[in-house]
Amino acid sequence: MAASSICLAAAGLVCSFAPREIMIYAGLAEAELVQMIIQILGALYLGFALLNWMAKGNLIGGIYSKPVSIGNFFHFLTGGLALAKYFSKHPADSILLVPTIIYLIFAIAFGLVSFGGHQLKKQA
Repeated sequence: MAASSICLAAAGLVCSFAPREIMIYAGLAEAELVQMIIQILGALYLGFALLNWMAKGNLIGGIYSKPVSIGNFFHFLTGGLALAKYFSKHPADSILLVPTIIYLIFAIAFGLVSFGGHQLKKQA
């Protein structure tokens, strides 16, 4: 939970405070609407980061924190698949390889936590 929280917080801070630089790097035309959408994306990342950080002490995957694990699984799975699809069509954008791998690793991890079928026991 802490690792996903840190990754999401980093992405959220960059999107929130440097949307123009992201647009320039991506070669997007400067438009206030796109800049605002990137900032909203940053807010979403920061919200998920805070959720994960606050839930890091909970037993995740049980009935009590199931919404946290399912939300993270869905986010990382759909994001990872979207990144993988884009990267497969544009392999020259090698900078997206690292986020794609990170997203897919978190998708697998949260999938195992959510649907693994194993009993997690809290260590005393």
